[in-house]
Amino acid sequence: MTILKIEDIVKDFIGLRALNHIDLEIEQGEILGLIGPNGSGKTTLLNVVTGFLKPTVGKVTFKEEIISELKPYQIAKKGIVRTFQRTSIFPDLTVEENLIRGSYLFDKSSVLGSFFLSKSYKNDDHILYQAIMEILKFVNLDAKKNMIARNLPAAEQRILEIAIALAAKPELLLLDEPAAGMNITEALRTMDLINAIQKNGTTIVVIEHNMKVIMHLCSRIIVLNEGTVIAKGTANEISNNEKVISVYLGSKKV
Repeated sequence: MTILKIEDIVKDFIGLRALNHIDLEIEQGEILGLIGPNGSGKTTLLNVVTGFLKPTVGKVTFKEEIISELKPYQIAKKGIVRTFQRTSIFPDLTVEENLIRGSYLFDKSSVLGSFFLSKSYKNDDHILYQAIMEILKFVNLDAKKNMIARNLPAAEQRILEIAIALAAKPELLLLDEPAAGMNITEALRTMDLINAIQKNGTTIVVIEHNMKVIMHLCSRIIVLNEGTVIAKGTANEISNNEKVISVYLGSKKV
């Protein structure tokens, strides 16, 4: 079943067409890879999907509802959550406090309930804490819940960003270079985590320049170049596509 449909998306900036009539469908439950050279339009496409940019032409449909004109927080509430190229965490808060911030969209406690410490607020607070601890255990950061986020190693800051996204309960998770700057061991652990998230029922789109990550992780891959889709297919099909090799992968196959 198609969970997200991108139809005829064009995004123009002054003197530049960043996206040129993009048509894509994302199937529920898959891990889709999105690759292409720097400046090919990958992050711009994620920004359009999540409402940070409005399309010049075209529409985005999520579960049969057009979301193109919604604001980012409205799209996040509907279940589309993303991470960013540069790690986006709250560096001066603890790991646990970072997840509390990430879950605010789904915290049903009222302001008055919080102020007067009502029974309902206390119950919600307990449920929220349990959920946060479950996520931290899931991403293997529970032992560091009280650590200030900026003191985590760079790879674990990336994992924390994914945990923050999970706290918002996404149905569709968009990961922008989740393995950036990681060594082989760290990248493998991140791949295992992404696979585990997908097995729990979340649909995932991954932008990544680490081709080994993309080729071993994704069931399907989309290739962008100069704002245009130039190829779609399995890892094997993409790694043997002469057009993709010439514009992105180079002379050696992955």
